[in-house]
Amino acid sequence: MADKTILKNGIVLTLDKKIGNFHQADVLIEGSKIAAVAPNLSVEGAEVIDASDMIVMPGFVDTHRHVWEGILRNIATDVPLEGEASYQSFILNTLAPAYRPEDAYVGNLVGLYGAIDAGITTILDWSHIQATREHGDAVIKALQESGMRAVFAYGYPSWKAPDENQDKWIRDIAKQYFSSKDQLLTFAIAPQGPEFTSFDVAKAQWSLGRELGARITVHVGVGTAGKLGKLVEMGKAGLLKNDTTYIHCTTLSDDEIQMIADTGGTISISASTEMMMGHGLPPIQRLIDRGLRPSLSVDAETNTPSDMFTQMRTVNSLQKGLVFEKKLERKSGLPAFLTSRDVIEFATVEGARANGLLDKTGTITPGKQADLIMLRTDRPNILPVNDPISAVTWGMDTSNVDSVFVAGKALKRDGKLLNVDLNRLMQKAYESRDYVVAKSGFKLPAI
Repeated sequence: MADKTILKNGIVLTLDKKIGNFHQADVLIEGSKIAAVAPNLSVEGAEVIDASDMIVMPGFVDTHRHVWEGILRNIATDVPLEGEASYQSFILNTLAPAYRPEDAYVGNLVGLYGAIDAGITTILDWSHIQATREHGDAVIKALQESGMRAVFAYGYPSWKAPDENQDKWIRDIAKQYFSSKDQLLTFAIAPQGPEFTSFDVAKAQWSLGRELGARITVHVGVGTAGKLGKLVEMGKAGLLKNDTTYIHCTTLSDDEIQMIADTGGTISISASTEMMMGHGLPPIQRLIDRGLRPSLSVDAETNTPSDMFTQMRTVNSLQKGLVFEKKLERKSGLPAFLTSRDVIEFATVEGARANGLLDKTGTITPGKQADLIMLRTDRPNILPVNDPISAVTWGMDTSNVDSVFVAGKALKRDGKLLNVDLNRLMQKAYESRDYVVAKSGFKLPAI
């Protein structure tokens, strides 16, 4: 791309309330940043990209995905979270220990390119495959190669005893790869959380994140473990702060959710995973009632579609269904319905906020990074477009994703991924999948 590029004559959803949205406007990109948004822009020497049959909007932001599982896609669609034959036993205790660093690298590449293809420009890689220091290096290498904006959230493997070197690896990786926050990759800590370890261990892991100036992203309110009230103990110890994103929250008490709201925490929900795996009913209304606007995430590559269209529709349908159910029961004091505008903000603005990147991405605002997508409106699944925001949240899917830009660089154009040899990626994915399955003794599902 030229140093200056104009996306011309598109429907522009800036999602910036001060700027507004446009039925027809142009977006000027200069280098890595958005320079201007207005109708009829003209800049000498700029490359012009025709967006006349496109919706131009901020790229989607995924705030929690176990990207290393990319080679295990659809391997556990009928597997619940808890029980003898569960996600924990199959994925984390059987398949994950068989991963070599190169398998984590390939798994990450598969997940990342799948995300880009679906219009996701920023992802939080909740990476609990760090059995060795080399696993960490491998997944970071994949993040760098992908060209995405990403938060690398260093997690602790749940299938092995804590390694005495783990904190040293975390410090080394933070220093080696994340000495600057002015880059595509930023750093976070993904502690095991108070439901899955002792209070002292949870406190130590959160404290390490704060020592390193990293955001914290943590699973809480997960299934039966979430009913133990462990977050209360963390709150009473003063550990809940505005640098933390709380994932799922499905079985937290109302008091615990209020503690998150009172301390400025952010939320990530993965509604499709939460319902199909038995985490508990996504607490969308309980969050909204307490002033919390959640972000959205894909979660497990093993069982969930890797796009934000699915997540937006799931959350929107769930909340409306719950309200309608109360209406049919003739209950009073019903909450307001979520709107398409609410949900598209969950997938962009609130995602950027939860990842600590709202100053860089999440809206099309001059001065922010040019993390943009172009969605085709001339396809039979969506034409004619009458309400552009509803078209995105209800009618579109990954087939509408024409172009993806991160920091002004094209990662997908004309419906095709750039800078990746898909045939080679497919070969490496099957090689790694076959190795991990054979090494673990896992049996692939019968057909």
